[in-house]
Amino acid sequence: MGGHKEQGGARQGFDVADAAPLLLDPHGLVTGWTAHAERLLGHRAEEAVGRKFADLLEAEDAERMEDLLDRCRTGGDGTGLMTALHRDGRPVPVSVRVTPTTVPQGRPGVLVLLSELGDGARGWDMSRGVLEQIVVGNPIGIAIVDTELRFVWSNAALEQWGGGPGRTRVGLRVADVQPGMDSEAVEGRMRHVLETGEQVIGYEYVGRVRSAPLRETAHMLSFTRLEDERGDPMGVYYTVVDVTDRHRARQRLALLDRAGQYIGRTLDVMTTAQELADVAVPGLADFVTVDLLETVLHGAEPVPEPLAGSERIPLRRAGHRSLYEDLPRTSVDSGAVVSYLADSPPVRCLTTGRSWRQGQLDPLAVEWSADAPDGRGSTFLELGLQSVMIVPIRARGVTLGLTTFFRRRQSPFDADDLHLAEDLVSRAAVCVENARRYTRERDAALVLQRSLLPRRLPDQDAVEVAACYRPADELTGLGGDWYDLIPLSGARVALVVGEVPGHGIDAAAAMGRLRTAVRTLAAIDLPPEEVLAHLDDLALRSARDDGDGEGDDDGERGVRQGNSVGSACLYVVYDPADGRCTMAAAGHPAPAVVAPDGAVGFVDLPQGPALGVGGPPFEAVELSLDEGSTLVLHTDGLLAHGDGGAEGTGRERLRRALEGTARELRPSCQAVVDALVPVRPEDDVAVLMARTRRLAPGQIAAWDLPPDPAVVADARRTAQDQLARWGLDEELKFTTELLVSELVTNAIRHASGRVRLRLIRERTLVCEVLDGGASAPHLRHPRAMDEGGRGLLLVSQLAERWGTRFVPDGKIIWAEQPLPASSE
Repeated sequence: MGGHKEQGGARQGFDVADAAPLLLDPHGLVTGWTAHAERLLGHRAEEAVGRKFADLLEAEDAERMEDLLDRCRTGGDGTGLMTALHRDGRPVPVSVRVTPTTVPQGRPGVLVLLSELGDGARGWDMSRGVLEQIVVGNPIGIAIVDTELRFVWSNAALEQWGGGPGRTRVGLRVADVQPGMDSEAVEGRMRHVLETGEQVIGYEYVGRVRSAPLRETAHMLSFTRLEDERGDPMGVYYTVVDVTDRHRARQRLALLDRAGQYIGRTLDVMTTAQELADVAVPGLADFVTVDLLETVLHGAEPVPEPLAGSERIPLRRAGHRSLYEDLPRTSVDSGAVVSYLADSPPVRCLTTGRSWRQGQLDPLAVEWSADAPDGRGSTFLELGLQSVMIVPIRARGVTLGLTTFFRRRQSPFDADDLHLAEDLVSRAAVCVENARRYTRERDAALVLQRSLLPRRLPDQDAVEVAACYRPADELTGLGGDWYDLIPLSGARVALVVGEVPGHGIDAAAAMGRLRTAVRTLAAIDLPPEEVLAHLDDLALRSARDDGDGEGDDDGERGVRQGNSVGSACLYVVYDPADGRCTMAAAGHPAPAVVAPDGAVGFVDLPQGPALGVGGPPFEAVELSLDEGSTLVLHTDGLLAHGDGGAEGTGRERLRRALEGTARELRPSCQAVVDALVPVRPEDDVAVLMARTRRLAPGQIAAWDLPPDPAVVADARRTAQDQLARWGLDEELKFTTELLVSELVTNAIRHASGRVRLRLIRERTLVCEVLDGGASAPHLRHPRAMDEGGRGLLLVSQLAERWGTRFVPDGKIIWAEQPLPASSE
């Protein structure tokens, strides 16, 4: 529109008091029709309501009406000259004024004022009466203030918010009528409208009014400047609509949205309960407590049956939050035991699973807690508590605990507050249940971890050891990396470090299977390269049993979590008798060696393929370590952090970390991990540090024997003399003499080549006989009349442990006996 003729004509002939009012929605549909509009255009209300107002205009003006509606949608208003169509079809020239407004439900609308143009038009004579029809019966509060912001006039609807009838308001200001209201904010909008002429539409005021002094309400206000014929400001016309219900609905949605963001951010039961209390204060209550069943905190399954009949229901305070420092004075700390009096509302809610609300507590009633200090409970008046809601925390049909909401100065809890509390607690209950189930699963996982990783490394004299493990899975604390120390025959030890692909329980289970296999293979004293070969076969069989790798286009075996395929392992055997160290690796980084003088180097170890993926055979290397050298075995996670995880860079970082470590082994191991690995690594890390020791020359005695049966007696005497020099008792001498006799006799009779006898006095007494045979002896159970076959049977009865191991020049049969406590 915008034509000068239209705007000017409208201003010259328009009088709001003579206009026919009607209401439209933002889309131009008629929602309110008055008797004045019916007299002007002839359409009855039932015919007009629901139609587009543009349909009541000529076609050209219908398009202009759309422009006016667009202006209203953006907060403006407008006027224009148009031609309306009477019900009988004749044209009716009218002046149209449109302005945005708010309907009683708080929704936006458009107020249209039609004024007939032409001589003798009815309505121009009813200015006062028509104005009263518009405003007196309107449910929207309407008021006019002058340029000094003093009331000039108000309708009856404004009285519902307090302040008395309209005639008593005249000459007063907002602060006089509503003393508890933020009058400066409201009058600031009025002054802005007076000074600029800009309308203020949809200003929302939230606070307390005289009609509801104890609860927070919300009102939508719109302000329009009134002008005289010259366009000078005369005052402000404003409307008031109660939108408290809409405001509270938004608050509820905001509270639930905040609950969705803040409750359940961790999988800790106590933290989740505290988050529930934090979210509810102050948005819903002044003081909130969260009490959970004792079993829930431990991750155990809650009892599905009703808890009624229990003399005492174990509860613990899992969370609480107060808006006031002194509310309440007898608060129970988080983690403390909570008990309630029998048949009190909390107990009833817990046993029935139903919520309970009391809008006004009896001020002289005693609190429900059974743990009041000095045996005297405080009254609700002393605690300053006026209104309460108790909502059970329920998930999967089972009650987990209680949430109690208190108010002190806010309005009493109503039914809507209880519905909101139930929605809030219901959402939190899911998080509490998830945290409980996680606690149960994590505890089970930790038990599994403790059963798979060594709780403590066995005592032995070959090496001083320290280990450190840091998993990548922060939820379960489990991973696929492991370490182990296995005592072997002849005072030797096996040091093992390995890793299985993946994290979590599946990887830990696969690691447990692999670690068990390593211990089994170590028990039969196989060389490192043969141990890895057997592990490789085990991984292949595991993959076939699980169907792993089937359907691969490239024909390679797949690697999946929970399977041993792709696992890595480093197996090291150290002999403290001569300092020899033999090792082999399957897809695993070589160990570092810290010399006694602190120099750090890395073993040049051939890298065999990972277990189960195929490739060349495994190779072992042998080196001699000085006493006091430190072997540093680690998984590849130790070198994977920083500088892109390149191996050369990782080794250099490890070298620097090892050069700066202390002499004590255990803090050194932890310091290396802390220096190279973040608190939450991307990959599991296992480190095993072993400082070598040597057996003293006086702890070992060895003799080469000719392959002649006549030397058996000499071997018995020689061994007996050595035990006497060691100060061992007669009983041990006797059993050792029998062992030496049987082992030497067996070697001379069934093997070929040289025979060597060796005694080692360590934590046990070890008797070893080396011969050049390549076949392992077999323990037989001879019958009573058999002439032979009793030698090894006798050895097995006399020795605590015995066995056979193969060496490059033959085999060694060994037997161990425990030493008396006084001689160890």
